[in-house]
Amino acid sequence: MSLPAHGSTVTAEDLRVQLVLAADVDGDVVIDGSDVESIGQAVLQLLIATKAEAERNGQTFTIANPSEPLRRRISACGLSDQFGLEEEDQVQ
Repeated sequence: MSLPAHGSTVTAEDLRVQLVLAADVDGDVVIDGSDVESIGQAVLQLLIATKAEAERNGQTFTIANPSEPLRRRISACGLSDQFGLEEEDQVQ
């Protein structure tokens, strides 16, 4: 599934439904972050919860193709390790 260009509290509820469905499907959870221009805390919290749920279900969780704004926000929030972004993927 793909993250929206602007992930905010307004879009979080629709995104929550999509993430729950993604975690309920057999197989890995892959989130495409290539279109993200801005992302709020509510969406980051949903991603953290989805990752935890996927791990409880024995699934891997990956953010594929993280955009520069997404990588910057994840790094600024101290979540790079949580989401498995390698040092060269981080924007300082």
